[in-house]
Amino acid sequence: MDSSAASPRPVSFNAVDGYRLNGFVWRHPGPGRERPVVVVNPATSVRCRYYARFAAFLHMHGFDVLCYDYRGIGESRPRSLRGFEAGWIDWGRLDFEAALQLASDRFPGQPVQVVAHSVGGFLIGLAASSHRVSRVFSMGAQYAHWRDYHRARRLRLLLKWHVVMPALTAVLGYFPGRRLGWLEDTPRGVVRDWTAPHPRFEDNWRRGALQLPQVELDALVARFAAVRGETLALSLSDDEFGTVAAVQRLLGYYRNSARTHLHLKPEAIGQARVGHFAFFHSRFEHSLWPLALEWLRHGRLPAQPRGEVFTWPPEAPEAPEAPRTVFQAACSAGLPA
Repeated sequence: MDSSAASPRPVSFNAVDGYRLNGFVWRHPGPGRERPVVVVNPATSVRCRYYARFAAFLHMHGFDVLCYDYRGIGESRPRSLRGFEAGWIDWGRLDFEAALQLASDRFPGQPVQVVAHSVGGFLIGLAASSHRVSRVFSMGAQYAHWRDYHRARRLRLLLKWHVVMPALTAVLGYFPGRRLGWLEDTPRGVVRDWTAPHPRFEDNWRRGALQLPQVELDALVARFAAVRGETLALSLSDDEFGTVAAVQRLLGYYRNSARTHLHLKPEAIGQARVGHFAFFHSRFEHSLWPLALEWLRHGRLPAQPRGEVFTWPPEAPEAPEAPRTVFQAACSAGLPA
């Protein structure tokens, strides 16, 4: 199937605070109350255009799709990033929240689902309308706590992302990632959030110039518990960011979602390497993309490829964290019993 066949239409909409966001929509003609609309949340400083082939693939399999750029990135970048203020909290509670509202308004009555890459999976829980999300597929979703980096590559990653990146940002007022061939140019607030030291994200906003009141921090954490849609989190063993520890650290916040974590080795699909970014490349249309398709359609895993499966049931509201059960098994239809 040629997943490049569908032609998207540009879309422009206001974030919650009025900032203008831009992206693309793949839409089927006519109403379709049973047809899900999928919102694609990109990784940090990755343009939404990178996900176009994957979005077209979903569209050709019957989904409507909205893919957009966060403020400061790609289609939503201002003329200059020098001194431009934007951070992960802005991307979640202002930008992704607006994308959810747009999906609900433009596709009335249709189920809203999310495909999230990297930090995009974290941003889901920051949005006030996250309870509208009926199903989530995430790839390498985490919020970059440095201790979760792949152990063999941790020192190199710390030097690159926690020393060089903030140093250049301090001098220039933004991170010139595009010039270096690392990422897109990145707002300084995102760099600050990426390099924050605490293992729990909310602890990074307890002090300093951007300190948030405790009641606001509690409300942010509570929004994660409002997500009731079932979640499949995919990780690859050669992903230096989305390690098992990193993915499961984030999943712990979504305590009222039925969560499934599938951990694969590239060898399971006959590949030497996939890493953190390559899942959305079209060469994986027949090997990895069906995982997302089966989950978004039916909330289950296909029989192949085989990997480690971890599951956690949703908790009752206000209940303590339930024990986590680990399954070492082939992927099967539905959750392990």
